[in-house]
Amino acid sequence: MSYLTAKDGTDIYYKDWGEGPVVTFSHGWPLNADAWDGQMLFLAQNGFRVVAHDRRGHGRSSQAGTGNDMDGYADDLAAVIEALDLRDATLVGHSTGGGEVARYIGRHGTSRVAKAVLISAVPPIMVQTPDNPEGLPISVFDDLRTQLLADRSQFYQDFAQMFFGANRPGAKVSKGILDQFWLWSMQAGLWNSYLSIKAFSETDFRDDLAKFDVPTLVLHGEDDQVVPVKDSAHKTAQLVAGAQEIYYPGAPHGLTATMQDQVNKDLLAFLRS
Repeated sequence: MSYLTAKDGTDIYYKDWGEGPVVTFSHGWPLNADAWDGQMLFLAQNGFRVVAHDRRGHGRSSQAGTGNDMDGYADDLAAVIEALDLRDATLVGHSTGGGEVARYIGRHGTSRVAKAVLISAVPPIMVQTPDNPEGLPISVFDDLRTQLLADRSQFYQDFAQMFFGANRPGAKVSKGILDQFWLWSMQAGLWNSYLSIKAFSETDFRDDLAKFDVPTLVLHGEDDQVVPVKDSAHKTAQLVAGAQEIYYPGAPHGLTATMQDQVNKDLLAFLRS
């Protein structure tokens, strides 16, 4: 397996497939790089080099006691990009990974970045604050923490239903998709998953988005029960100059799995544009 060591000694696992223009992938909470396999294999077969890493505390990376915040996540992405000397890369992030991409650009700039893609992403800011009254109350995230600590295995099984929209009438989500969500989630450290809730819900990315100066695609499902589209994608598109927007009617948060073929098609079109 491939590992690199971050500045604080944390071991970061990554996968690196294919040849051609580079695309990096940052995964959602509380998953790992395997959540991107459907996109990575497709793009590798279409002439791209694809790189994805397990966030610290998730998957095969070290369960670090520190750095479990957006600055730490962004710096780990930077460590991957720099260790592999990736240039003119398109950075793709889903959910929490979209925040990671935004904070990377905010902290490290776009000298190595050609494009950005934010899929079902958490920016600009999820939690309700005086200057973000439309956000979700902090009680929503406190409840996530309570359920996680009480019985994380059952919580992940229940959360998967909402993540993939399997709780909607007529939904057709395979048991395999739900089971793999549970498997990947259980590989994350409890400490790391717990702290990540604060990272994805309370981080304010508005200043980071203002620093985007590369072509950007904002892609979101209109029935996202985890990151509501009106409070995230719509606002993000207003903050990123010239952002391209694609919205999928009725699509859930986990649309990279439930609508894999359509996401792959739209991602490829953007990469080639």
